[in-house]
Amino acid sequence: MEMIDIILDKRYGKALTDEQIKYFVTGVTNATIPDYQISSLLMAIVLNGMDEREMTTLTLEMAHSGEVNDLSYLDGIPVDKHSTGGVGDKITPILIPLLATFDVTTVKLSGRGLGFTGGTVDKFESIAGFNASLTPEKIKELAKGSKMVISGQTANLAPADKVLYALRDVTGTVDSIPLIASSIMSKKIAGGAKALVLDVTCGSGAFMKNVDDARALSEAMIKIGKLAGLKTCAIITDMDQPLGRCVGNVLEMQEVYETLTGRGSSDVIAVVTALAAKLVSLSGKDNGMIEDEIKAECIARLTDGRALSRYVELILSQGGSVNSQGSPLYVERPFESMFVTSPDTGYITRVRADLIGKASVKLGAGRLTKESALDYGAGICLYAKVGDNVRRGDRLCSICTGEGASLPEEALYDAMDLIHEAYEISDTAPESHKAVIDVLS
Repeated sequence: MEMIDIILDKRYGKALTDEQIKYFVTGVTNATIPDYQISSLLMAIVLNGMDEREMTTLTLEMAHSGEVNDLSYLDGIPVDKHSTGGVGDKITPILIPLLATFDVTTVKLSGRGLGFTGGTVDKFESIAGFNASLTPEKIKELAKGSKMVISGQTANLAPADKVLYALRDVTGTVDSIPLIASSIMSKKIAGGAKALVLDVTCGSGAFMKNVDDARALSEAMIKIGKLAGLKTCAIITDMDQPLGRCVGNVLEMQEVYETLTGRGSSDVIAVVTALAAKLVSLSGKDNGMIEDEIKAECIARLTDGRALSRYVELILSQGGSVNSQGSPLYVERPFESMFVTSPDTGYITRVRADLIGKASVKLGAGRLTKESALDYGAGICLYAKVGDNVRRGDRLCSICTGEGASLPEEALYDAMDLIHEAYEISDTAPESHKAVIDVLS
């Protein structure tokens, strides 16, 4: 078998055989296929697509290109959740302890943030002492004990995907549903869970900019999951404005704590309960409740302290620190360095999540490269969101930096300019905002 023949077959619109796809993934993993040939096939896939069988074969071969977590030692159905990324997305730290109150086990292998999309591991590591670099033995111990695990991805998890992802980023081949779907699902299958809910974000702060594209990606991943024997459903959520009221690592984890004490933003609660209801149902822990009843029960557990208790247990089980009242202790304290005020009077009609995200990166809350250092205390607190009525001079948001951080003054003003650009104000009130756009099973 020759790589040039595989490239030509896809270039001329042919479906690749399972043997051709296996040859390709093996060559990618073993570094026996040069980058220029890998890139050529990736471009051919972008231009001519893949059918369901091709996508599923590519996904499974990538998933099995390295280690696959074996969670068969667990009772019941272990679950996983994946978000396609966004700004202010602090759902996972709320969702995992909430699911634990239903006796649902979650083993979450997460990444770090790059660009304006935050990383779950970064958020947890903003808690003093929290360890997300877990050995397989420690993952097993926590999964069997607390039923809650947050860990960084190991180097041997779907290694073929790491090679392809890096090449896609520099060859203009990111924008392809078969490649996006196989990348996401290969890591999820390798993670070992038996049920998966996908949070497919949509809007300015997401990769999928419109609902039709988000739905197409969701349907592709659901089909892959079905063919791979993984219970899968998807929830399309809004990411045209930031989720919740805070963007930044410590700031978001402070909002997580507020949500777990019954003071969460309505959009955060809507997304958390939608995901939780699906996962509780898929895991068979619904006790005969329909989804609306599960959602109501979730809200009760976010209010009465049950989910908060499991959250503290999660933090302590992975080395994190809390004070005598059970509140997390953070590696940095946010300091409000500047307020951004409204230039006009009217209704907020849009808060572009991408620009807010870019502003947070300017402040040090995100990375431009994998080697960039984070200011865990940096970020943005939003006082006004879509639908709010403001007067000229009212606070739209505050710009925060870590108390121990040193940031050039021009970076603050660059962030302020991006924030002003993000806000759109009109004399007319916008239509009501829905955090959960669609649910696909």
